[in-house]
Amino acid sequence: MQQVESMQSMIRIVGLSATLPTYLEVAQFLRVNPETGLFFFDSSYRPVPLAQQYIGISERDYTKKTELFNTLCYEKVVESIKQGHQALVFVHTRKDTGKTARTLIDLAAKAGELELFSSADHPQFPLIKKDVSRAKSREVVEFFESGFGIHNAGMIRSDRSLMERLFGDGLLKVLVCTATLAWGVNLPAHTVVIKGTQLYDPKAGGWRDLGMLDVMQIFGRAGRPQFDKSGEGIIITTHDKLAYYLRLLTSQLPIESQFLGSLKDNLNAEVALGTVTNVREACAWLGYTYLFIRMKTNPLVYGITWEEVLGDPSMGAKQRTFIIDAARALDKAKMMRYDEKSGNFYCTELGRIASHFYLQYSSVETYNEMLRRHMSESEVITMVAHSSEFENIVVREEEQDELEALARKACPLEIKGGPTDKHGKISILIQVYTSRAPIDSSSLHSDAQYISQSLARIMRALFEICLRRGWSEMSSLLLEYCKAVDRKIWPHLHPLRQFDKDLSPQILWKLEERNVDLDRLYEMEENEIGALIRFSHQGKLVKQYVGYFPYVNLSAIVSPITRTVLKVDLHITPDFVWKDRYHGMSERWWIIVEAGICSVTINFIFQDSENDTIYHSELFTLTKKMARGTPTKISFNIPIFEPHPPQYYIRAISDSWLHAESLFTVSFHNLTLPQTQITHTELLDLKPLPLSALGNKTYEDLYRFSHFNPIQTQAFHVLYHTDNNVLLGAPTGSGKTISAELAMLHLFNTQPDMKVVYIAPLKAIVRERMNDWRKRLVTQLGKKMVEMTGDFTPDLMALLSADIIISTPEKWDGISRSWHSRSYVMKVGLMILDEIHLLGADRGPILEVIVSRMRYISSQTDRSIRFVGLSTALANARDLADWLGVTDDGLFNFKPSVRPVPLEVHIQGYPGKFYCPRMNSMNKPAYAAICSHSPNKPVLIFVSSRRQTRLTALDIIQLAASDEKPRQFLSMDDNSLDMVLSQVSDSNLRHTLQFGIGLHHAGLNDRDRSLVEELFSNNRIQVLVCTSTLAWGVNLPAHLVIIKGTEYYDGKTKRYIDYDITDILQMMGRAGRPQFDQHGKAVILVHEPKKSFYKKFLYEPFPVESNLREHLHDHINAEIVSGTISNKEEAIIYLTWTYLYRRLVVNPAYYGLEDTETNTLNSYLSRLVETTFEDLEDSGCIRVDDRSVKYLILGKIAAQYYLSYLTVSMFGSNIGPNTSLEAFVHILSAAAEFDELPVRHNEDNLNRTLSGNVLYPVDQHHLDDPHVKANLLFQAHFSRAELPISDYATDLKSVLDQSIRIIQAMIDVCANSGWLSSALSCMHLLQMIIQGLWFERDSSLWMLPSMNDDILGHLRGRGVSTVSALLDFSHEELHRLLQPFSASELYQDLQHFPRVDVKLQLQNEQDRSKSPTLNIRVQLKNSRRSTSRAFAPRFPKAKQEAWWLVLGNATSSELYGLKRISFADRVVNTRMELPQMFNVQETKLILVSDSYLGFDQEYSLEHLTKR
Repeated sequence: MQQVESMQSMIRIVGLSATLPTYLEVAQFLRVNPETGLFFFDSSYRPVPLAQQYIGISERDYTKKTELFNTLCYEKVVESIKQGHQALVFVHTRKDTGKTARTLIDLAAKAGELELFSSADHPQFPLIKKDVSRAKSREVVEFFESGFGIHNAGMIRSDRSLMERLFGDGLLKVLVCTATLAWGVNLPAHTVVIKGTQLYDPKAGGWRDLGMLDVMQIFGRAGRPQFDKSGEGIIITTHDKLAYYLRLLTSQLPIESQFLGSLKDNLNAEVALGTVTNVREACAWLGYTYLFIRMKTNPLVYGITWEEVLGDPSMGAKQRTFIIDAARALDKAKMMRYDEKSGNFYCTELGRIASHFYLQYSSVETYNEMLRRHMSESEVITMVAHSSEFENIVVREEEQDELEALARKACPLEIKGGPTDKHGKISILIQVYTSRAPIDSSSLHSDAQYISQSLARIMRALFEICLRRGWSEMSSLLLEYCKAVDRKIWPHLHPLRQFDKDLSPQILWKLEERNVDLDRLYEMEENEIGALIRFSHQGKLVKQYVGYFPYVNLSAIVSPITRTVLKVDLHITPDFVWKDRYHGMSERWWIIVEAGICSVTINFIFQDSENDTIYHSELFTLTKKMARGTPTKISFNIPIFEPHPPQYYIRAISDSWLHAESLFTVSFHNLTLPQTQITHTELLDLKPLPLSALGNKTYEDLYRFSHFNPIQTQAFHVLYHTDNNVLLGAPTGSGKTISAELAMLHLFNTQPDMKVVYIAPLKAIVRERMNDWRKRLVTQLGKKMVEMTGDFTPDLMALLSADIIISTPEKWDGISRSWHSRSYVMKVGLMILDEIHLLGADRGPILEVIVSRMRYISSQTDRSIRFVGLSTALANARDLADWLGVTDDGLFNFKPSVRPVPLEVHIQGYPGKFYCPRMNSMNKPAYAAICSHSPNKPVLIFVSSRRQTRLTALDIIQLAASDEKPRQFLSMDDNSLDMVLSQVSDSNLRHTLQFGIGLHHAGLNDRDRSLVEELFSNNRIQVLVCTSTLAWGVNLPAHLVIIKGTEYYDGKTKRYIDYDITDILQMMGRAGRPQFDQHGKAVILVHEPKKSFYKKFLYEPFPVESNLREHLHDHINAEIVSGTISNKEEAIIYLTWTYLYRRLVVNPAYYGLEDTETNTLNSYLSRLVETTFEDLEDSGCIRVDDRSVKYLILGKIAAQYYLSYLTVSMFGSNIGPNTSLEAFVHILSAAAEFDELPVRHNEDNLNRTLSGNVLYPVDQHHLDDPHVKANLLFQAHFSRAELPISDYATDLKSVLDQSIRIIQAMIDVCANSGWLSSALSCMHLLQMIIQGLWFERDSSLWMLPSMNDDILGHLRGRGVSTVSALLDFSHEELHRLLQPFSASELYQDLQHFPRVDVKLQLQNEQDRSKSPTLNIRVQLKNSRRSTSRAFAPRFPKAKQEAWWLVLGNATSSELYGLKRISFADRVVNTRMELPQMFNVQETKLILVSDSYLGFDQEYSLEHLTKR
């Protein structure tokens, strides 16, 4: 109900009940409208009228009283049976069901009335008798002959079901049962007798009266609506209770709430869920309970005096008292933290575990008292036996003999207290359950079943508690017993017992007798196993099941990051045969790292044996797809302490298989740790420099402020008055961009003919710089600027004339590879490297290569290049400065705390193993942070995905609505809001903007994104929920930044991984607006186990390491193609220019070196170059001779089109002379460039659906593979199919963007091999990409946006099937052709398409000494068409038209020549050489468009020779 009110999502509640005396209060509790929703029918409305008898016995003597109870009961039963009815007799103990039935049978025998109860004349009696004879309960068999039955919870399920069926079929005349039958089974009878009203309450330790609810429920079974016209209910009780039950019948005592008894457990659950965070909210939550309603109606029952009621009629103070008492108790039990001062509740791991595993508060108290760091197995079982979940178990005298026998036979562990003690009995039953021992007594069997229902979750909860406490030994022990309970196998038994359904007991017994462990069985042959167990023919079977047993191989690379932190790259390789029957779809493992004896789980756990402490734990899921033998890599950081332990152990332990564990030893022998070298620049107390220090009025007008900030002031002289290289490390928001502009202005002053290159790691940053500098540097200084990103590639003239080039690393890498032939590369005077600390991130190798190359170019030319690196505060700034050639004068590395606007940081930890529920639990704290830290100022909330932006915004809206302030974040009137909403295309954004909350992510179109940015920057909306990319791309500072979660889903590894610290710092850097705020605030919501990590390393960032080693192949290949590297020695010299070389010397162990001796370094670099050369040679990119290395055509194509060497190698292997279009689609999709295409949660299911709607089949076993997804996206694009979710539209844009250069490379591969057919197929594939149509399957007329099925059918009927055919029609002709359809829209569409004419002339055809030449003149005939931009409405980016001239033999499919042309002018004149010997009749020139389907023009050369 609270959810209905807070979330405004209607949930209908329907309550059903017997006649209730307090029905009005219950209706109020259920929020029922008493006028329309309340229906109350008293007993007079009963479908079958009920006659009630209340019989009181005044006899005091116990024996006589019991006899009288039985006699009266018998008389009433016989009376009913004589009338042809059946009777239900309710007693109150399991034992009494049998005793009462036997007594009634004896009384019937004495009276000679047994025949009345017999069903021997029933036609099915003989058959049923056989069924009954198989019943486990002897009493069931014995009583059936007399027509009696029994029913209680101590019987096994099959016996209970048999009794229910026989009574329902009329084969039993009397059923003696306990009260559970009245509630659990709908089994009516004409007569119901309640024999006695006293029942034993184990909680109270004594007898209590049967409640009126039970009486009403039991009487409800009297009278069968289908058969009886009346029913009879009889209570036989003692005389002193008679008045009590008569009073209950007439006045009916109200139903009271029992909620107080479980208030602690329920409050803890709400705190763990995140719905209650303080006393105020807890009181509001209590207000929704039936307890609260009854407190006001009948306060005395709940310990509230009338004085308290008069003083506090609303019961607010009493509510608060209940909550505070419960909170204090929970705080004492460490289930939550209660801050008395603020009234806030904070969930703890223990509270979360108790809530998740449904543990009672009293059980947690018991575990707090009994659970220790070191315990024996029997002590663990004894502790579990003390759980309050088992408090209803009682010791029965008649069970003692069997318990003693079970203790001897089935209990390997010591039993404290013995069978006479309650906890001893529970310990015995726990061990009996694990041993699978048979139990004879039905009551013991029932108790064992009851215990088994809670045992597994209690064990799991205890394991989680020990794991969270970091107790390695106890975690291992409890995990072992979790699995033992789950599988009902003791840990000391043979592991193959887990296959006991398939392996015979004799084999397993022999294996245990011979003490043969799994390792030995792995090594043995089948015949050896057969001989060992003396079942020669069974050796093969045993060997087969040894292969099924889960096992993983571990290998790890440990790299020191600092002196106290190690990075571990763990590779997990499955080494077993996957069988769905045993392994399902996934197996979970715990990974544990320790410095001593290991424990097992395939979670990742770091553990120190001396301190018995786990440093890191992580649950790893091995799926069936991952189990195909390919290693899975997992990376994590662990601490290391001095003095170093000799080794660490990494263990992988199965979460479900006993003894399934692996061990890997990491030796620290010869481990060299890097020296601590953090050097920070002190911020000097300087007077801020005024803008007049620039000495140039034009420059001063660029800025709106009057003085430079302290950081800019300190670096001003070096930047503006010298040519020194500079490295400026300072927090985000410190004005680093303006500092870089000072260096640009210096270049404009001193070397105006030189160019500035600004390298930004993200397109969003490039776009921000373009927008900013276009307004200032271009407009006010008259400078020319060009953008180079995946979206924009300027032409040569623009690059030559540009003063400022803004580029992504990839684009500049591609251009600068051919620096020898590109003069503008050698005219670079200043290179600004923004966010250079990303050198250690994924795209770092490209950044490293371009800097190394530019430094190399600078050394090879007369003019030096100035480098300015911009970064956050660095841990190893000196190394980076040395590499950039920065002297001490140019190095500025300020502390993270040095900010123009001071930052206040709050780090809050949230528990929860699973990502989505944890993110959900952070929404309320995020809303609370807004209300407390920034109620009226702008707020940025960073989340990990587009989906999370929507979910977070919706939750915040609901929380604001529950506070009755739904539009508190909106600062617009309704008219302005309506105008804004009318411009928004995204439905989710349109909804959230109505409440002043914006969304920002890559899935929005540019217009929506720009609109949201404008609204937020102008304070029209207060809250912006965005993905992490906004931290880098758009300068939208806020007063408060909330980072909701520090992990994101990595589609490649299928796991959630942590953001880099640099990303977190960048997000935090958006907090605090220099113009408006005195200070900024950042709230970081993290996973609880990572809280201490972020506290420690947020202001002590890790050193920047090089990633070049893993990405060296493509860069070495590019340098070989450009001529920079021509032998091994030059490759080694090239490496010495890199940052990698600098770090090799400083932190050798990170890169796998033992020391930094010259010989070690030389051999390392030599080995690195050799392996790189070998891989490139194997892929067909280069050829290595003894003394030189030369590129091959595949290598040149890879460098030219900026492709991976693996991609072009795959082309070489898969493209042939007659490769089909289908094969080309698969080859394109298999390119390494699509490795990083995200495949998100459950997208394999979306891919499966999509695969049913496309033309070419895909691999159904790898639907979560990025290449399969790329294939489906391409085919969906060609088929114009609807994509399942908006994320797929963004993914499609990405793959289409990449595909152009990949297909052009494929065409070059075909052309180089002389394959005409394959080259043409590839060109048609590119046309399909641009137009989003199938070649030949779709009409090219679909390229026209105004085309529809009716017009298409009409044109085909007139013989027109291509766009090029329509281009020949005038407007009037087209109008006549299309009648009765309108021609104007179609005519407008046609103006976008080119008309091209080709004229050919053959030269030297008679002169055998010269190669014949074909002169070609290509003319654009559209006189009105002014643009060369391709008309491609389905392609997401602007593209320039281009054409191929393809010369080849159509018969032999041999390609003679290929030339790519584009129209700078309206005419292109070119020539192509023909072979000396060519067949004129078969040779053709084909003009192929790279953008349009159906525009190919084919020309035969035969008519040229006949002239």
